[in-house]
Amino acid sequence: MKETKLCPRLSKAMELLGKRWTTLILYQLLEGPHRFNEIESALPVSGRILSERLKELEREGIVERKVYSEVPVRVEYSLTEKGVALEGAIREIEQWSQAWLK
Repeated sequence: MKETKLCPRLSKAMELLGKRWTTLILYQLLEGPHRFNEIESALPVSGRILSERLKELEREGIVERKVYSEVPVRVEYSLTEKGVALEGAIREIEQWSQAWLK
């Protein structure tokens, strides 16, 4: 693989956010906390991929997984402060896409 002189942090961010479905998952979570099945039904993504992406985002501190000790157990995903900080970038991409893509 060819080495690049790009900023390593930008490269890491693009690698993370460039994975299929990641940005759309974040876009969905901008509305507020969601259960796994709510995210899955809102996006045409498989449960396996959604689970992988949520775990990656959780490891990066972008998404928080909260387990409620109810019967049945309820699990919700929400954006952390680090995740909410991406809102501006996501909204800009949304505006660009509305202006330039058919």
